[in-house]
Amino acid sequence: MRIAMIGGGYVGLVSGACFAEFGTDVTIVERDESKLSALRDGRIPIFEPGLDAIVASNVQAGRLTFTHDLTNAITDADAVFIAVGTPTRRGDGHADLTYVYAATREIALAAQKDLLVVTKSTVPVGTGREVANILKETRPDLSFDVASNPEFLREGNAIGDFMRPDRVIIGINSDTQDNGARAKELMGRLYQPLSLIEAPIVFTDLETAELTKYAANAFLAMKVTFINEMSDLCEKVGANIHDVARGMGLDQRIGKRFLNPGPGYGGSCFPKDTRALSAIAQDAAVPARLVDTTVLINEQRKHDMAERIIARSGGDVHGKTIAVLGLTFKPDTDDMREAASLPIIQTLHEQGAILRVFDPEGMEAARPLLPQNVIYCSDALDAAQDADTLVVLTEWNMFRALDPERLKHTMRGDVVVDLRNIWDPRIMRGSGFNYSSVGRP
Repeated sequence: MRIAMIGGGYVGLVSGACFAEFGTDVTIVERDESKLSALRDGRIPIFEPGLDAIVASNVQAGRLTFTHDLTNAITDADAVFIAVGTPTRRGDGHADLTYVYAATREIALAAQKDLLVVTKSTVPVGTGREVANILKETRPDLSFDVASNPEFLREGNAIGDFMRPDRVIIGINSDTQDNGARAKELMGRLYQPLSLIEAPIVFTDLETAELTKYAANAFLAMKVTFINEMSDLCEKVGANIHDVARGMGLDQRIGKRFLNPGPGYGGSCFPKDTRALSAIAQDAAVPARLVDTTVLINEQRKHDMAERIIARSGGDVHGKTIAVLGLTFKPDTDDMREAASLPIIQTLHEQGAILRVFDPEGMEAARPLLPQNVIYCSDALDAAQDADTLVVLTEWNMFRALDPERLKHTMRGDVVVDLRNIWDPRIMRGSGFNYSSVGRP
């Protein structure tokens, strides 16, 4: 089987490489010349553990290729996946579908035979129908099948999520002469390796598949926001949020994942998907009040965490040196999109703090997003040099291994604000730190 993947970004590159690992011939179409050049040279433009190895092995095997030429890529393809960006549209929270529809028209104009067109990007309800309409209107001489196959990849664990998924959701357009039978057969063949390991593969209609992705991400975002609010309550009543979370997580109806308190969620999915679901619900005149509130609470939390750092630093950070460990929205990625570090560092900068930061993967991406006078350091101890306050914003494992005694001698002050709860309070306080964390006594 042969497929083309339109878009060599996070979703397209991971999905394309994993499909190639299944034995499928995959051509990834990437129009950004710098990205395309990097991929052809064997350089992966994103950080994702294990992705470089799987790309290299499948390129060597001849199953994975890269091009800018969409027409050649789809000539012999059985299916074409659209994996382009769907950022938040300015002003109203809706997903911007400009790139999806542009790719659809380009596929239609370039097609030389009947094709299955699959939306892999996260798209609002109704997008698949509109894709089908565009294909039909642009090329009435051809017969296009349309499917929706949303991704459920966690950054930092994307290869495992693709190869051993909790489930695969496939929405099929049944408004065809064969009621979608050909599309279902092609998608079934493509995912046959997962059928062999009994991964749940759920076939449904287009609208259900599209909404399932948004509903899942919004629910997880609410779960994160709930545990953050509970952590604030724990601080007021003297409870321990980790014990609360464990007690909750052992209930199989709830589960233990996404119950880690922190400075607020970020990344490429939760922020834009919660906004988009809210907009979808408003358009349907069915307000999603829980989702709306989740968005507001999460944005406010990031600003509240900045105020917490200022308060722990004596109420005024002007002229003080603050070391920041971690910039990306989570560990094991270089993704800075909607990271909590952005508004927190901006607020500290506006209050006159001197900022020394370190992140093992995210500093290059962070540079254009942070104030110009931020100091980028070579490692965690370099960031902590002569710092009055040290703040943990991302829970990279390397930070957990820092020697408290050495850290104490490196810093000028003794204030540590651990917003990811990576250190034991007793050990830190025993080492002489004025230590605070999230939701713990």
